[in-house]
Amino acid sequence: MTTETRLERGRRMLDRIDGQAGQAVIDALQDIAPDFADYLFEYPFGDIMSRPGLGLREREIATVAALCALGTAENQLRVHIQAALNCGVSRDEIVEILMQMSVYAGFPAALNGLMVAKQVFSQGEHGGER
Repeated sequence: MTTETRLERGRRMLDRIDGQAGQAVIDALQDIAPDFADYLFEYPFGDIMSRPGLGLREREIATVAALCALGTAENQLRVHIQAALNCGVSRDEIVEILMQMSVYAGFPAALNGLMVAKQVFSQGEHGGER
């Protein structure tokens, strides 16, 4: 019987959410901070995203809202908008989530989030409801 490590569980979870994004992260960090990719897989995906209590869809909704509210995480927001689509969140729901952030994070954060969503929608394969 084999026991899955945190790293293996994290990579499996990220692949489940966003296809092969995990390998792109490993490749991008290889020449500067290869250990950081392991930390990224182990904690957020191996520990937190793998917990029971919320489904992946709900976790991605929360993640999109938080990244939009930060206002400083455009690349991560792009990845998680795509992940939300992959987990069954519709385009209309993503737009509503980002518009909701105007109340709590401000219009600039919501506007920036909507512009990222527009880019993801124009590149994506998800037809959605828009």
